[in-house]
Amino acid sequence: MTVVTRCSPPRSAPWTPPGVYEPQEDTWLLTRAMRREDIVPGTDVLDLGTGSGALALEAARLGARVTAVDISWRAVLTARMNALLSRQYISVRHGDLASAVPGCSFDLVISNPPYVPSPGHGSPRGAARAWDAGLDGRLLLDRICDTATALLRPQGALLVVHSALCGVEDTLSRLAAVGLSAAVTDRLRVPFGRVLRSRLAWLRERGLPADDLVEELVVVRAVRA
Repeated sequence: MTVVTRCSPPRSAPWTPPGVYEPQEDTWLLTRAMRREDIVPGTDVLDLGTGSGALALEAARLGARVTAVDISWRAVLTARMNALLSRQYISVRHGDLASAVPGCSFDLVISNPPYVPSPGHGSPRGAARAWDAGLDGRLLLDRICDTATALLRPQGALLVVHSALCGVEDTLSRLAAVGLSAAVTDRLRVPFGRVLRSRLAWLRERGLPADDLVEELVVVRAVRA
């Protein structure tokens, strides 16, 4: 397992308009993990919840054939624009996670989904859709875990990043339940951002670790045997 003390962004970060998730520490932590994968020309990669397209574009630079998916039309258009600006080809589809690629399978699936625990009820709206993920932060995580096997080819791998506030063991157990071998490969402790700081009282009421104002980000790698 790699314990990272700091993740540096690339020299040229993608254009990110208001309403689209701006790449930050979780993006760069997952990028580091992805670079360790055996990506060669012809490797088929799926980026679930692509946002600005930062991860998809890095996979394309490594030679992969990349399909990127997002439920936000603004994110889809942003990823397409960033592909043009960076002179990389990625196929960007509008849709809800795996439903956007019916019947398709991939060598590598990557995802930096919304994972911030939220006191709101129902599906998040507006800009918050890029980070809010229900009371336990697992609104999207559980769906990704449950559909991972169908998306992966034999020996294919899933890389997903999220906060330890969401329950790392829950992710590992969920992936094991669908027949995948999963482990934490990367960890990074970062200060609470604006959203988590605004929810300190609520987080403490729910018994979530919020006293030191630091959260741990993890990358979970799961393999289809």
